[in-house]
Amino acid sequence: MAADEAAAKAQVVADDDTTTKPVLGFQDADEALPQYHIEAQTSLVERPLRSLKYGEAFAVLDTHGDIGVFAGPEGIYFQDTRYLSRLAFTVEDQRPLILSSVMQDDNGALSVDMTTPDIRIDAQDETSIPRELIAIERTKFLFKGTCYDRIGLRNYDTRRRTLKISVTFDADFRDLFEVRGTNRTRFGKRSVQVANENTVQFRYVGLDEIVRSTSLHFGPTPKRIEPGRAEFEVTMNPGEHTSMFIRVVCDSHRAFTSVPTEQRAGEDAAAALSRAAGSSGGERATRGLSEGRIFARAYRDNRRDQRQLTAGITTIISSNDQFNESLCRATADLYMLASRTQEGIYPFAGIPWYSTVFGRDGIITAMMALWIDPNFGKGVLRFLAATQAKAVDPAADAQPGKVLHETRRGEMAMLGEVPFRHYYGTIDGTPLFVMLAAEYYAVTGDLDTIKHIWPALKLALDWIDTYGDRDGDGFVEYIRETENGLANQGWKDSHDSIFHADGSMAKAPIALCEVQGYVYAAKKGAAKLAVLTGHSELAIKLEKQAYALREAFDKAFWNDDIGTYVLALDGDKRQCAVRSSNAGHALFTGIAKPERAQQVADQLLCNDGYNGWGIRTIAKGEARYNPMSYHNGSIWPHDNAMIAMGFARYELKPEATRVFQGLFDTSLYQDQKRLPELFCGFMRRRQRGPVNYPVACSPQAWAAATPFALLASCLGLEIVHDKNRIRLRNPMLPHFLDAVTLYNLKLGNSRVDLRVHRHGDDVTVAVERRTGDVQISLLK
Repeated sequence: MAADEAAAKAQVVADDDTTTKPVLGFQDADEALPQYHIEAQTSLVERPLRSLKYGEAFAVLDTHGDIGVFAGPEGIYFQDTRYLSRLAFTVEDQRPLILSSVMQDDNGALSVDMTTPDIRIDAQDETSIPRELIAIERTKFLFKGTCYDRIGLRNYDTRRRTLKISVTFDADFRDLFEVRGTNRTRFGKRSVQVANENTVQFRYVGLDEIVRSTSLHFGPTPKRIEPGRAEFEVTMNPGEHTSMFIRVVCDSHRAFTSVPTEQRAGEDAAAALSRAAGSSGGERATRGLSEGRIFARAYRDNRRDQRQLTAGITTIISSNDQFNESLCRATADLYMLASRTQEGIYPFAGIPWYSTVFGRDGIITAMMALWIDPNFGKGVLRFLAATQAKAVDPAADAQPGKVLHETRRGEMAMLGEVPFRHYYGTIDGTPLFVMLAAEYYAVTGDLDTIKHIWPALKLALDWIDTYGDRDGDGFVEYIRETENGLANQGWKDSHDSIFHADGSMAKAPIALCEVQGYVYAAKKGAAKLAVLTGHSELAIKLEKQAYALREAFDKAFWNDDIGTYVLALDGDKRQCAVRSSNAGHALFTGIAKPERAQQVADQLLCNDGYNGWGIRTIAKGEARYNPMSYHNGSIWPHDNAMIAMGFARYELKPEATRVFQGLFDTSLYQDQKRLPELFCGFMRRRQRGPVNYPVACSPQAWAAATPFALLASCLGLEIVHDKNRIRLRNPMLPHFLDAVTLYNLKLGNSRVDLRVHRHGDDVTVAVERRTGDVQISLLK
C-alpha cells in the first residue's frame, strides 16, 4: 500500500484487544436472533462482487458478470424481488478465465475481459483448444428495468474454430427479505415457458396479486433453447469477431386490471418513483430491432442519462492520485445510487440490502453532499414531505408529521409479512428532515422549495413536541408500537445497540444522545426559516425551546465519570453511561457546550475509541464492545464524517484531519477504493489493512458521501447564500494532501474555482476562476 508512511506509523498502536473485559454472557430473551436479521453463511468479502443499479433495479454479479454460480446474494433485483437468480456463461461447459473485471469509471457498466481455458472436447484427446486463443469481452449494464449483456468473442488462433456456448439461467422471485434470511411458508405460483425461438419467460403470480415476470431475449437465435438453458454454436475464422446478446427484462403488473378506486387513490409515492424511473420493459420500443441494435441504443441512452445527472456538479482534483481515484468512485457511487422520483433525485441507501428509499440515510447523504450537488437535498426534502405520515398507524409506527423510515415493494412488504411497505419507525428522521431544510436553504437560498415544504416542516415540528416527546420532559424518545416494529429506532437500530454500563439492555422509551442534538439543530434552523416565511412568533418560540433543550441536555446527558455524553437515557431516565460515537453527534449539531468539546473529542480519539482507521461506534472496554458487531464496536465511515463535521464546528481541525487520514488510509485497502457501509473495529496493525465486515453494503450512499464531508470539514468550507459569501474557516489539510482544487463551486448564479495549497500545517487559498459577484473569505 502507498499510504502516507509517516501518518501510518503515527496511527499504528499496539493491538491489545485481547486484554479488554470479556463480553458478558447474557442469555436472556434479548439475545435471541434479532428480527429482520441478515443471515450469513458466506461473507460478501470472500469474492469480489460487482454492483449495477438504475432506478428500482439493481444487479449483484460475480467478477465474470455471472449470477448464482456460488451461494450468495447475486441476482438481478427489481422492486425488492430477485427477478433472476442464475445466469452462467460457459464455453464448452467450462467457465472462462478472468483477465480483468472492472466497473467503468462512472459505474455505468461492468467490463470483463476473459479468455478460454485449456479445453478438451474429447477426454481421450490432447488439449483440443489451448488457452488464451479466444478472447472474450463482456459488457453489462442496467437501464429502465432491463439488464443488457453483450458477450464478444474473437479468435486469435491461426485455425478456424467452432465452439459451443451455453447459458444457464433461472428466476426464483425470492423476496429480498428471504434472500437476507427470513423464512416463509406460503408462496405464489411460478411458471416458465419458451415463448419463441429467442425468448424464455419466467412468471410468478404472487400472493399479493402482483404478476412478476422475467423475460430473457437472446441474439442471435440459439441452436437450442429450453427452460433454464440456451446453447449456441459459434464458428470463427482466424481473427474473426462475433457477439451474442442477452437481454433480461423485469416487469410487474397487477393480476387483475380492475383496481378499486380507493386503492388507486391510495397509491403511494414508491409507485410514483417507478413511474418516474421509466417503464421496466420497453418491449414496444424495441420490437423489430435486432438485439445488437437494442443494446447499442440502450447503451447510448444510458450514457446520456448519466451525463445529464452529473452535469454542473462541483468536482475536486487533488495532488494525491489515489485520493482522486477514491473521489471518482465516491461520485460514481452517489449517482449510481441516485434514483429519479417525481420529486427529484433520491439516493437509495445501499446495495444489496438497502436499495430503496430510507429517510435517515437520504437526509444524511444529502447533508454531506450539499456543497457538491444541492439537488440531492432538494429531491430528498420534497420526497419526504410528500410521503410524510398523515395519520396514526401502529403497525407502521406512524403518527402525523413523522418522516418515512423506509419503503419496500416486495411481496412480503405488500402482504404485511414485514412492516416496511411504508414504515416510519425512525426517531431521528423527522428532526433530521428539518435540519436538512435549514442547511439546504443556507447553501442555496431556494425559498420556493422551503415554502413548498413548509406545511410538512410545520407538521414535523409539531410531531417533535407531541408524539416525539410523549412525557413532556423536553427530550424526544422512542418506543415501538407493535412487536413487529424495530426495537431500536435510532441510526444504531440493532436489537442490542442501546445498553447500560453493566451490559443490560435499556428499556424503552429511550432518549438517544444524538437525537436531542438533531432536535436542537432542527429548532435553531427552523427558527430562521420561520422568519423567512413570515412566522416570527414561531421563530421566537423555537429559539427559546432550543436554548432550554441545550441546558437540559447538558445536565441530563453529561457524565463526569466517563468524561463524555452518555449513549442514552432509558425509560426511567437513567443514564446509559457508555462511551460511544453518539457523543460526537452532539458536536455535529452544536448542542454540546463549548467547554465540553475538547473532552468529548479526547474520548473519541483515545485508544479505546479510535483504532487507527476510525472512531468505533462503542469504545473498547465497554460491556458489549465487540469489534465484529454491527453497531457495538465497528466503524462506520458516515458516523466518522459527522463527528469530523462536529470537530470542525468547534474548531478542532487537527482532530478532524486525523479522522480524514484514517478513512483515506482505509480506502486504499478497499476494492475499487470504495468506502464500505462499515468495517470491523480491530486495532490497526503494522503492514495490515482494516478488517472487513462480512455483510456490509458496498456501495452505500452515506459512505460514498463521506470523503466530501471530510474534505469540507477540514477546509472549514461554508457556503452562505444570504451573505453571498464562500468562507474557508481555519482551513487545514491532512498530510496526504499537498493541494486541492475545487472546480465549479456554486453559490447562486456565481461559480468559482478555488485552489488550496498546504505548507506544513498552514494553507494558502487562491481563486483561479470566478464568475459572478460571490465573495471569498479566509478566516484564521
